[in-house]
Amino acid sequence: MKSIKAGLLAGAVVGLLCGAATAQDKTLAIVVKGLDNPFFEQINLGCQKWNKENTNSGYKCFYTGPASSADETGEVQIVDDLLTRPDVAAIAISPSNAPLMARLLRDRKPRIPIMTIDADLAKEDADLRATYLGTDNYLMGVKFAEYLQKLKPDGGTICLQLGNVAADNINARAAGTRATLAGAEGVDRLTGQNGWTEVNGCPVYTNDQADLANQQMADTFTAKPDLDAFVLEGGWAQFAPQAYSQVTDQVMDKLKAKELVIVAGDTLPPQIKALEAGRSHVQVGQRPFEMGYRAPSVMIDLIEGKAVESVIFTGLDECTQENVGSCIAQ
Repeated sequence: MKSIKAGLLAGAVVGLLCGAATAQDKTLAIVVKGLDNPFFEQINLGCQKWNKENTNSGYKCFYTGPASSADETGEVQIVDDLLTRPDVAAIAISPSNAPLMARLLRDRKPRIPIMTIDADLAKEDADLRATYLGTDNYLMGVKFAEYLQKLKPDGGTICLQLGNVAADNINARAAGTRATLAGAEGVDRLTGQNGWTEVNGCPVYTNDQADLANQQMADTFTAKPDLDAFVLEGGWAQFAPQAYSQVTDQVMDKLKAKELVIVAGDTLPPQIKALEAGRSHVQVGQRPFEMGYRAPSVMIDLIEGKAVESVIFTGLDECTQENVGSCIAQ
């Protein structure tokens, strides 16, 4: 209960910063997995820009979420609370625990438009939302694998780092990575297909915590000194750049020689610096600012009954050590 209250309080504060609704304005809420993740702050900045450009629209973008990305029930509680507010006209949700969020939506049967952003519900629950705005996560996983194939054409031992066990977006990326490396769909684990084998103890799950992500990387590098590839299906470890630098210091010689390759998700500024410093080889980036900026307009279209595609992809940026100076979409 304490974590839920903390999440609600933190979300309310950030919502004010993003431009909380006035008495006559309707609220367009964006609920993210956690306010402690810098990736989601980019969504907040997109929300803020939309507010500045649409001061007389009759709507305000309201950004919120639990204080911690590990607080799955806190996120569900925030959505439940928003559904009781008469000023809330639509909600865009990045579900941390997709089945848990789906259960709430099925029970509550919201009368306002619900969409997902950044992370989707499971396929069997897609009827609970009007549209998904965000990354093609399966394709993102495919891109990880394609770069791994270029860097390690003969395959090798590999460890995948995932987020929350029930996070649909991260699981989709892992599925794309495994399927592409294996050359077959429905592969739950790489066991030698096309030369790729997941080492014992992997995948590891960060629960979206940067400190845990870095500890897992350090432990894996120590336990598996001959590891050929490490894939951050999300950027968690790199969101704590000092800790990430310390972890990669122990394998810098291997990284420079490409004996060990690191492929990672997202392209926030600290991650681009890590790429420039040779602490990763590839960064496949999402576009969270665009998600936050576009979400309010999509919600208004839904409110007004306009036709909206069931899936709206926001694209990817592919950054390597060779193109790092020009890879980010402007």
